[in-house]
Amino acid sequence: MTGGTGQPGGTGPWLALVESNTTGTGRQFCAAARQRGLRPVVLAARPERYPYLELDGVEYEQLDTDDPDRVLAACRQRSAGSGPGLAGVTSSSEYFVATAARAARRLALSAPDPHTLLRCRDKRRQRQLLATAGVAVPGFHVARRAAAAVHAACGLGFPVVVKPVSGSGSVGVRLCPDAESVHEHSTDLLGRGVDERGRPVPRAVLVEEYVPGPEYSVETFDGRPIAVVAKQLGPHPHFVETGHVVPAPISCGVTEHLAGTARRALAALGLAWGAAHTELRLGRTGPVVIEVNPRLAGGMIPTLVQLATGADLVDAVVGKAAGRTVRPRPVPVRHAAIQFAVASRPGTVVAVHGIEQARGRPGVTHAGALLPPGTPIEISHSFRDRFGYVVATGPDATTAVELARRAAGHLHVQTRPTRPEGT
Repeated sequence: MTGGTGQPGGTGPWLALVESNTTGTGRQFCAAARQRGLRPVVLAARPERYPYLELDGVEYEQLDTDDPDRVLAACRQRSAGSGPGLAGVTSSSEYFVATAARAARRLALSAPDPHTLLRCRDKRRQRQLLATAGVAVPGFHVARRAAAAVHAACGLGFPVVVKPVSGSGSVGVRLCPDAESVHEHSTDLLGRGVDERGRPVPRAVLVEEYVPGPEYSVETFDGRPIAVVAKQLGPHPHFVETGHVVPAPISCGVTEHLAGTARRALAALGLAWGAAHTELRLGRTGPVVIEVNPRLAGGMIPTLVQLATGADLVDAVVGKAAGRTVRPRPVPVRHAAIQFAVASRPGTVVAVHGIEQARGRPGVTHAGALLPPGTPIEISHSFRDRFGYVVATGPDATTAVELARRAAGHLHVQTRPTRPEGT
Protein backbone atom coordinates (compact mmCIF):
# COMPACT_ATOMS: atom_id res chain seq x y z
CA MET A 1 0.00 0.00 0.00
CA THR A 2 1.34 3.40 -0.94
CA GLY A 3 0.17 6.49 0.86
CA GLY A 4 0.23 9.97 -0.57
CA THR A 5 -0.14 13.24 1.31
CA GLY A 6 -1.39 16.64 0.39
CA GLN A 7 1.83 18.30 -0.70
CA PRO A 8 3.85 17.50 -3.82
CA GLY A 9 6.82 15.24 -3.13
CA GLY A 10 9.21 16.60 -5.75
CA THR A 11 10.73 14.99 -8.81
CA GLY A 12 14.30 14.18 -7.69
CA PRO A 13 15.70 10.71 -7.01
CA TRP A 14 14.08 8.76 -4.20
CA LEU A 15 15.65 8.35 -0.76
CA ALA A 16 14.05 5.37 0.98
CA LEU A 17 13.86 5.61 4.77
CA VAL A 18 13.11 2.32 6.50
CA GLU A 19 10.84 3.22 9.41
CA SER A 20 11.79 6.20 11.59
CA ASN A 21 12.44 7.23 15.12
CA THR A 22 9.70 9.17 16.86
CA THR A 23 11.55 11.94 18.69
CA GLY A 24 12.55 14.40 16.00
CA THR A 25 15.42 13.08 13.90
CA GLY A 26 13.20 11.05 11.56
CA ARG A 27 11.40 14.21 10.53
CA GLN A 28 14.75 15.94 10.06
CA PHE A 29 15.95 13.15 7.75
CA CYS A 30 13.05 13.90 5.39
CA ALA A 31 13.71 17.65 5.49
CA ALA A 32 17.44 17.12 4.82
CA ALA A 33 16.64 14.86 1.89
CA ARG A 34 14.43 17.51 0.33
CA GLN A 35 17.07 20.17 0.84
CA ARG A 36 19.44 17.97 -1.18
CA GLY A 37 16.90 17.67 -3.99
CA LEU A 38 15.92 14.13 -3.03
CA ARG A 39 12.41 12.74 -2.70
CA PRO A 40 11.98 10.98 0.67
CA VAL A 41 9.69 7.99 1.00
CA VAL A 42 9.21 6.28 4.37
CA LEU A 43 8.70 2.51 4.34
CA ALA A 44 6.66 1.69 7.42
CA ALA A 45 4.55 -1.10 8.85
CA ARG A 46 2.41 1.44 10.73
CA PRO A 47 2.74 4.88 9.12
CA GLU A 48 0.37 6.33 11.71
CA ARG A 49 3.23 6.10 14.22
CA TYR A 50 4.77 9.11 12.49
CA PRO A 51 2.40 12.12 12.48
CA TYR A 52 4.99 14.22 10.60
CA LEU A 53 4.30 12.23 7.42
CA GLU A 54 0.92 13.92 7.04
CA LEU A 55 2.05 17.25 8.48
CA ASP A 56 4.98 17.59 6.07
CA GLY A 57 3.49 15.86 3.05
CA VAL A 58 6.01 13.02 3.11
CA GLU A 59 5.20 10.05 0.93
CA TYR A 60 5.17 6.59 2.45
CA GLU A 61 4.64 2.96 1.56
CA GLN A 62 3.05 0.58 4.04
CA LEU A 63 4.67 -2.84 4.19
CA ASP A 64 6.11 -5.41 6.58
CA THR A 65 9.47 -3.83 7.39
CA ASP A 66 10.43 -6.84 9.52
CA ASP A 67 10.72 -8.75 6.23
CA PRO A 68 14.03 -7.71 4.58
CA ASP A 69 12.91 -9.14 1.25
CA ARG A 70 9.79 -6.95 1.23
CA VAL A 71 11.92 -3.91 1.97
CA LEU A 72 14.32 -4.85 -0.82
CA ALA A 73 11.45 -5.34 -3.28
CA ALA A 74 9.99 -1.93 -2.46
CA CYS A 75 13.38 -0.28 -2.93
CA ARG A 76 14.08 -2.19 -6.14
CA GLN A 77 10.76 -1.05 -7.59
CA ARG A 78 11.73 2.58 -7.09
CA SER A 79 15.18 2.05 -8.58
CA ALA A 80 13.82 0.47 -11.78
CA GLY A 81 12.11 1.96 -14.78
CA SER A 82 12.47 5.32 -16.45
CA GLY A 83 11.75 7.49 -13.41
CA PRO A 84 14.23 9.46 -11.27
CA GLY A 85 15.57 6.29 -9.67
CA LEU A 86 16.68 5.51 -6.12
CA ALA A 87 19.59 7.47 -4.66
CA GLY A 88 19.91 5.59 -1.38
CA VAL A 89 18.37 3.61 1.47
CA THR A 90 18.88 4.40 5.16
CA SER A 91 17.09 4.60 8.50
CA SER A 92 16.96 6.88 11.52
CA SER A 93 15.90 3.92 13.71
CA GLU A 94 18.49 1.63 15.27
CA TYR A 95 16.15 -1.32 14.80
CA PHE A 96 16.24 -0.98 11.01
CA VAL A 97 19.73 0.25 10.13
CA ALA A 98 20.87 -3.26 9.16
CA THR A 99 17.75 -3.87 7.06
CA ALA A 100 18.32 -0.59 5.22
CA ALA A 101 22.01 -1.38 4.69
CA ARG A 102 21.18 -4.83 3.31
CA ALA A 103 18.77 -3.38 0.74
CA ALA A 104 21.21 -0.65 -0.27
CA ARG A 105 24.09 -3.12 -0.70
CA ARG A 106 21.93 -5.42 -2.82
CA LEU A 107 21.14 -2.48 -5.09
CA ALA A 108 24.81 -1.37 -5.28
CA LEU A 109 24.09 1.83 -3.33
CA SER A 110 26.20 3.52 -0.65
CA ALA A 111 25.85 1.69 2.68
CA PRO A 112 27.75 0.17 5.62
CA ASP A 113 28.22 -3.59 5.92
CA PRO A 114 24.90 -4.97 7.32
CA HIS A 115 26.67 -7.88 9.03
CA THR A 116 28.87 -5.43 10.94
CA LEU A 117 25.77 -3.54 12.08
CA LEU A 118 24.02 -6.71 13.26
CA ARG A 119 27.11 -7.83 15.14
CA CYS A 120 27.35 -4.46 16.83
CA ARG A 121 23.69 -4.49 17.84
CA ASP A 122 24.26 -7.76 19.71
CA LYS A 123 25.50 -6.33 23.02
CA ARG A 124 27.15 -9.61 24.05
CA ARG A 125 29.10 -9.94 20.80
CA GLN A 126 29.99 -6.25 20.86
CA ARG A 127 31.43 -6.52 24.36
CA GLN A 128 33.47 -9.57 23.43
CA LEU A 129 35.01 -7.83 20.42
CA LEU A 130 35.85 -4.70 22.42
CA ALA A 131 37.38 -6.64 25.30
CA THR A 132 39.47 -8.72 22.90
CA ALA A 133 40.77 -5.51 21.32
CA GLY A 134 41.79 -4.12 24.71
CA VAL A 135 39.03 -1.49 24.89
CA ALA A 136 37.82 -1.01 28.47
CA VAL A 137 34.28 -2.37 28.99
CA PRO A 138 32.38 -3.38 32.13
CA GLY A 139 32.63 -6.98 33.27
CA PHE A 140 29.61 -8.86 31.91
CA HIS A 141 27.79 -12.16 31.49
CA VAL A 142 24.84 -13.24 29.35
CA ALA A 143 22.13 -15.17 31.17
CA ARG A 144 19.14 -17.07 29.79
CA ARG A 145 17.60 -17.90 33.15
CA ALA A 146 16.98 -15.76 36.22
CA ALA A 147 19.04 -18.06 38.41
CA ALA A 148 21.98 -17.74 36.02
CA ALA A 149 21.63 -13.95 36.15
CA VAL A 150 21.83 -14.03 39.94
CA HIS A 151 24.88 -16.29 39.82
CA ALA A 152 26.58 -13.90 37.36
CA ALA A 153 25.75 -10.88 39.52
CA CYS A 154 27.24 -12.52 42.62
CA GLY A 155 30.44 -13.12 40.68
CA LEU A 156 30.64 -9.52 39.42
CA GLY A 157 29.74 -7.92 42.76
CA PHE A 158 26.77 -5.71 43.59
CA PRO A 159 25.37 -3.44 42.38
CA VAL A 160 25.05 -4.66 38.80
CA VAL A 161 23.20 -3.44 35.73
CA VAL A 162 20.70 -5.82 34.14
CA LYS A 163 19.51 -5.02 30.62
CA PRO A 164 18.21 -6.64 27.41
CA VAL A 165 20.87 -7.99 25.02
CA SER A 166 19.40 -5.76 22.30
CA GLY A 167 17.48 -2.50 22.35
CA SER A 168 17.98 1.23 22.80
CA GLY A 169 16.83 4.26 24.74
CA SER A 170 17.47 2.72 28.19
CA VAL A 171 14.43 0.44 27.73
CA GLY A 172 14.63 -2.33 30.32
CA VAL A 173 17.92 -1.10 31.86
CA ARG A 174 18.03 -1.23 35.65
CA LEU A 175 20.56 -0.95 38.47
CA CYS A 176 20.10 -3.92 40.80
CA PRO A 177 21.59 -3.67 44.32
CA ASP A 178 21.08 -7.28 45.41
CA ALA A 179 20.24 -10.82 44.31
CA GLU A 180 16.51 -10.38 44.85
CA SER A 181 16.28 -7.39 42.49
CA VAL A 182 18.41 -9.18 39.86
CA HIS A 183 16.08 -12.20 39.98
CA GLU A 184 12.99 -10.02 39.79
CA HIS A 185 14.17 -7.84 36.91
CA SER A 186 15.74 -10.62 34.85
CA THR A 187 12.56 -12.67 35.23
CA ASP A 188 10.58 -9.70 33.90
CA LEU A 189 12.92 -9.19 30.93
CA LEU A 190 13.07 -12.90 30.07
CA GLY A 191 9.29 -12.99 30.05
CA ARG A 192 9.05 -10.32 27.37
CA GLY A 193 8.69 -11.90 23.96
CA VAL A 194 8.77 -8.62 22.03
CA ASP A 195 10.32 -5.15 22.28
CA GLU A 196 8.52 -1.81 22.41
CA ARG A 197 7.89 -2.00 18.65
CA GLY A 198 6.37 -5.46 18.92
CA ARG A 199 9.39 -7.22 17.38
CA PRO A 200 10.67 -10.56 18.75
CA VAL A 201 13.62 -10.30 21.14
CA PRO A 202 16.19 -12.89 22.28
CA ARG A 203 15.39 -14.70 25.53
CA ALA A 204 18.53 -13.50 27.27
CA VAL A 205 19.70 -10.67 29.51
CA LEU A 206 23.03 -8.94 29.95
CA VAL A 207 24.33 -8.70 33.53
CA GLU A 208 27.16 -6.20 33.78
CA GLU A 209 29.41 -4.51 36.28
CA TYR A 210 28.21 -1.07 37.34
CA VAL A 211 30.71 1.66 36.51
CA PRO A 212 30.21 4.75 38.72
CA GLY A 213 31.09 8.12 37.25
CA PRO A 214 29.75 10.75 34.86
CA GLU A 215 28.34 9.61 31.52
CA TYR A 216 29.26 10.96 28.09
CA SER A 217 28.79 10.13 24.46
CA VAL A 218 31.11 10.67 21.53
CA GLU A 219 29.45 11.46 18.21
CA THR A 220 31.50 10.37 15.22
CA PHE A 221 31.22 10.36 11.46
CA ASP A 222 33.29 7.98 9.33
CA GLY A 223 35.26 7.19 12.48
CA ARG A 224 36.14 10.85 13.14
CA PRO A 225 34.99 12.50 16.42
CA ILE A 226 32.63 15.42 15.88
CA ALA A 227 31.49 16.22 19.43
CA VAL A 228 31.62 14.98 23.02
CA VAL A 229 28.29 15.18 24.85
CA ALA A 230 27.70 15.32 28.61
CA LYS A 231 24.60 13.42 29.72
CA GLN A 232 22.20 14.10 32.56
CA LEU A 233 20.48 11.04 34.00
CA GLY A 234 17.45 10.61 36.21
CA PRO A 235 17.62 8.87 39.59
CA HIS A 236 18.57 5.22 40.05
CA PRO A 237 17.65 2.44 39.66
CA HIS A 238 16.80 3.59 36.14
CA PHE A 239 18.92 5.34 33.53
CA VAL A 240 16.50 7.77 31.88
CA GLU A 241 18.40 10.48 30.01
CA THR A 242 16.85 13.76 31.10
CA GLY A 243 19.20 16.14 29.29
CA HIS A 244 22.40 16.66 27.31
CA VAL A 245 24.88 19.48 26.77
CA VAL A 246 27.32 20.02 23.87
CA PRO A 247 30.24 20.38 24.10
CA ALA A 248 30.77 18.56 27.38
CA PRO A 249 32.19 20.93 30.05
CA ILE A 250 35.43 19.00 30.58
CA SER A 251 39.11 19.64 30.00
CA CYS A 252 40.75 19.16 26.61
CA GLY A 253 42.68 16.21 28.02
CA VAL A 254 39.53 14.38 29.14
CA THR A 255 37.84 15.20 25.83
CA GLU A 256 40.74 13.66 23.92
CA HIS A 257 40.76 10.61 26.18
CA LEU A 258 37.04 9.99 25.59
CA ALA A 259 37.32 10.61 21.84
CA GLY A 260 40.37 8.37 21.55
CA THR A 261 38.59 5.54 23.36
CA ALA A 262 35.61 5.88 21.03
CA ARG A 263 37.88 5.75 17.98
CA ARG A 264 39.50 2.54 19.22
CA ALA A 265 36.09 1.01 19.89
CA LEU A 266 34.89 1.81 16.37
CA ALA A 267 38.05 0.34 14.88
CA ALA A 268 37.58 -2.86 16.89
CA LEU A 269 34.02 -3.20 15.62
CA GLY A 270 34.79 -2.28 12.01
CA LEU A 271 32.52 0.78 12.10
CA ALA A 272 34.11 3.23 9.70
CA TRP A 273 31.04 4.20 7.64
CA GLY A 274 28.76 7.07 8.59
CA ALA A 275 27.51 8.07 12.02
CA ALA A 276 28.06 6.25 15.31
CA HIS A 277 27.05 7.08 18.86
CA THR A 278 29.41 5.74 21.54
CA GLU A 279 28.32 5.90 25.18
CA LEU A 280 30.99 5.91 27.89
CA ARG A 281 31.41 6.36 31.62
CA LEU A 282 34.42 8.11 33.06
CA GLY A 283 35.40 5.57 35.70
CA ARG A 284 38.13 5.64 38.31
CA THR A 285 40.73 4.33 35.85
CA GLY A 286 39.54 6.21 32.77
CA PRO A 287 36.85 5.93 30.06
CA VAL A 288 34.83 2.71 29.92
CA VAL A 289 32.69 1.97 26.85
CA ILE A 290 29.12 1.17 27.87
CA GLU A 291 27.95 0.54 24.32
CA VAL A 292 28.49 1.57 20.72
CA ASN A 293 25.44 2.32 18.60
CA PRO A 294 25.94 2.07 14.81
CA ARG A 295 23.68 4.99 13.99
CA LEU A 296 23.11 8.67 14.57
CA ALA A 297 22.39 9.67 18.17
CA GLY A 298 18.83 10.14 19.32
CA GLY A 299 17.55 12.51 21.99
CA MET A 300 17.96 15.46 19.59
CA ILE A 301 21.72 15.34 20.11
CA PRO A 302 22.28 16.11 16.40
CA THR A 303 20.37 19.37 16.91
CA LEU A 304 22.65 20.29 19.81
CA VAL A 305 25.76 19.42 17.79
CA GLN A 306 24.63 21.64 14.93
CA LEU A 307 23.82 24.56 17.25
CA ALA A 308 27.12 24.25 19.11
CA THR A 309 29.49 23.49 16.22
CA GLY A 310 27.67 24.06 12.93
CA ALA A 311 28.16 20.39 11.92
CA ASP A 312 24.91 19.01 10.46
CA LEU A 313 25.08 15.27 11.14
CA VAL A 314 21.58 14.56 9.82
CA ASP A 315 22.50 16.07 6.46
CA ALA A 316 25.80 14.16 6.51
CA VAL A 317 24.02 10.81 7.00
CA VAL A 318 21.50 11.59 4.27
CA GLY A 319 24.21 12.78 1.89
CA LYS A 320 26.39 9.73 2.44
CA ALA A 321 23.45 7.36 1.99
CA ALA A 322 22.77 9.09 -1.33
CA GLY A 323 26.36 8.55 -2.45
CA ARG A 324 27.49 12.14 -2.00
CA THR A 325 30.87 13.17 -0.58
CA VAL A 326 30.39 14.62 2.91
CA ARG A 327 32.79 15.67 5.64
CA PRO A 328 31.26 17.52 8.61
CA ARG A 329 33.64 20.16 9.98
CA PRO A 330 32.78 21.15 13.55
CA VAL A 331 33.77 24.64 14.70
CA PRO A 332 32.86 25.26 18.37
CA VAL A 333 30.96 28.53 18.70
CA ARG A 334 28.73 28.13 21.79
CA HIS A 335 27.12 25.60 24.13
CA ALA A 336 23.75 23.98 23.51
CA ALA A 337 21.65 22.02 26.02
CA ILE A 338 18.40 20.09 25.99
CA GLN A 339 16.14 19.44 28.94
CA PHE A 340 13.40 16.81 28.70
CA ALA A 341 10.13 16.89 30.58
CA VAL A 342 9.41 13.39 31.94
CA ALA A 343 6.00 12.01 32.89
CA SER A 344 5.56 10.78 36.47
CA ARG A 345 2.33 8.82 36.13
CA PRO A 346 0.59 6.72 33.45
CA GLY A 347 -2.31 7.84 31.31
CA THR A 348 -3.23 8.84 27.78
CA VAL A 349 -1.97 12.18 26.52
CA VAL A 350 -4.64 14.86 26.06
CA ALA A 351 -2.24 17.77 25.47
CA VAL A 352 1.18 19.14 26.36
CA HIS A 353 0.89 22.65 27.77
CA GLY A 354 3.39 25.46 28.26
CA ILE A 355 5.23 25.15 24.94
CA GLU A 356 4.71 28.78 23.89
CA GLN A 357 5.79 30.03 27.31
CA ALA A 358 8.95 27.91 27.07
CA ARG A 359 9.72 29.23 23.59
CA GLY A 360 9.55 32.77 24.92
CA ARG A 361 12.25 32.23 27.53
CA PRO A 362 15.77 33.68 27.06
CA GLY A 363 18.19 31.54 25.07
CA VAL A 364 15.56 29.04 23.93
CA THR A 365 15.86 27.91 20.29
CA HIS A 366 13.44 24.95 20.25
CA ALA A 367 10.60 23.68 22.42
CA GLY A 368 7.91 21.15 21.70
CA ALA A 369 5.95 18.03 22.54
CA LEU A 370 7.27 14.52 21.98
CA LEU A 371 3.99 12.67 22.50
CA PRO A 372 0.95 13.59 20.38
CA PRO A 373 -2.57 13.47 21.83
CA GLY A 374 -3.85 9.93 22.18
CA THR A 375 -0.45 8.45 23.02
CA PRO A 376 -0.52 6.12 26.04
CA ILE A 377 2.10 6.72 28.74
CA GLU A 378 2.96 3.51 30.59
CA ILE A 379 5.95 4.71 32.67
CA SER A 380 8.61 2.44 31.25
CA HIS A 381 11.48 4.33 32.92
CA SER A 382 13.01 4.94 29.49
CA PHE A 383 13.00 7.59 26.76
CA ARG A 384 9.34 6.72 26.14
CA ASP A 385 8.37 8.63 29.31
CA ARG A 386 9.63 11.95 27.92
CA PHE A 387 6.70 14.09 26.76
CA GLY A 388 8.39 17.41 25.94
CA TYR A 389 11.70 19.17 25.48
CA VAL A 390 13.44 22.54 25.48
CA VAL A 391 16.71 23.40 23.72
CA ALA A 392 18.69 26.48 24.76
CA THR A 393 22.08 27.95 23.95
CA GLY A 394 24.54 29.95 26.01
CA PRO A 395 28.16 31.09 26.18
CA ASP A 396 29.02 28.23 28.56
CA ALA A 397 27.57 24.89 29.59
CA THR A 398 26.23 26.05 32.95
CA THR A 399 24.25 28.88 31.36
CA ALA A 400 22.85 26.73 28.56
CA VAL A 401 21.75 23.99 30.96
CA GLU A 402 20.12 26.43 33.37
CA LEU A 403 18.24 28.26 30.60
CA ALA A 404 16.90 24.98 29.24
CA ARG A 405 15.94 23.73 32.69
CA ARG A 406 14.06 26.90 33.62
CA ALA A 407 12.14 26.93 30.34
CA ALA A 408 11.27 23.23 30.66
CA GLY A 409 9.59 24.05 33.96
CA HIS A 410 6.73 25.53 31.93
CA LEU A 411 5.93 22.17 30.32
CA HIS A 412 3.31 19.87 31.76
CA VAL A 413 1.28 17.03 30.29
CA GLN A 414 -2.48 16.69 30.61
CA THR A 415 -3.61 13.07 30.62
CA ARG A 416 -6.74 11.00 31.05
CA PRO A 417 -6.95 7.46 32.42
CA THR A 418 -6.05 4.85 29.81
CA ARG A 419 -8.86 2.40 29.13
CA PRO A 420 -7.87 -1.27 29.30
CA GLU A 421 -7.99 -3.04 25.95
CA GLY A 422 -11.39 -4.40 25.05
CA THR A 423 -13.36 -1.90 27.16
